[in-house]
Amino acid sequence: MQTGLGVAVWGTGNMGSTSIRSVTAFPGLRLTGVITSSEGKAGVDAARFAGLDEPTGVTASTDVDAVLAGCDAVAYMASGDIRPEEAVTDIERCLRSGAHVVTPSLYSLYDPRSAPVEWVQRLTAAAEEGAAALLVSGVDPGWANDTLAVMAAGLCTRIRTIRCREIFDYSTYDQPHAVKVLCGFGAPMGPQDPIPMMLLPSIPTMVWGGNIRLIGRGLGLEIDEITEEVQRRPLEESVDTVMGRFDAGTQGAFWLKVIGMSAGRQRIVVDHITRIHRSCAPDWPQADEGVGDHRVVIDGDPQLTIVTRADVPGGTRADGGNTTAANRLLGAISWLAAQKPGIYDGLDVPLHPPLPGEVEATRWSVD
Repeated sequence: MQTGLGVAVWGTGNMGSTSIRSVTAFPGLRLTGVITSSEGKAGVDAARFAGLDEPTGVTASTDVDAVLAGCDAVAYMASGDIRPEEAVTDIERCLRSGAHVVTPSLYSLYDPRSAPVEWVQRLTAAAEEGAAALLVSGVDPGWANDTLAVMAAGLCTRIRTIRCREIFDYSTYDQPHAVKVLCGFGAPMGPQDPIPMMLLPSIPTMVWGGNIRLIGRGLGLEIDEITEEVQRRPLEESVDTVMGRFDAGTQGAFWLKVIGMSAGRQRIVVDHITRIHRSCAPDWPQADEGVGDHRVVIDGDPQLTIVTRADVPGGTRADGGNTTAANRLLGAISWLAAQKPGIYDGLDVPLHPPLPGEVEATRWSVD
């Protein structure tokens, strides 16, 4: 039987289901609740959402107060993309109840120092009232866009540029809203056609600007400007994916760069090279293996490249990346529980917070 801090997962979607799966096995944590806004999901065992073979004995509930009363922390995995104010209100509620919160849902709070002042004040007050702590980190995965880059820089004597790069082929990523609506794959690219939401001016900076500022702060660099560059390519021929057919002439790939400038020089770059199929934009960088990877590339002394890939049984590489993002957040809970109330960021929280030896030992597989 699991022992340790009780964690409720808020949300049963892509990241919610991933977090449920992880909490049930994470050292020092135990699943105590699942919050859903859907009456149709209420009463369903958490195992159903996470694809687990055995029931957890924990069922989803729409009764937020009841779930909060029975947990020490909340993994808030409900979307904040198009409902940020609602997400802030939900997280505020959790903190006031005394639950520590980890979440990827508020891009603006990846770097609390540059976040909207009103949000910071509200969440800080809620944390102090509930004697709780908050960490917001990304699903990109966040650790690859802040902590890993800063750690890697410690291996270099000189640095000209740091690049955090994601290369992904979405042909196996069965998330139609994210792929088609937010990213615009399969959409027409004419001059009068709308630009996909994720590629609209200022949106990339809103999403990844906090990561750039965090890396700069961690390495003593003042970021005085953030710029964006976007290239898009159409599909030259129609392709079939897990989401169906994407027609020739529609958007097939984009290369997005969010560039942190300091004293007129490009210093920290977060870039995404994303395709709906490997055949599109073949001259752009490709993953070394499989459908995608994440990289930290340092142009310096030495020239340093760290490539990471994550896979989970029965899942896609995107599922593997989401699992590492969820585990980064879940791994912070025990650390947050020992801190003063307040808001923390990816530089504050160790990538692998220390746990007692007997707890850490449970991470080793016996199968």
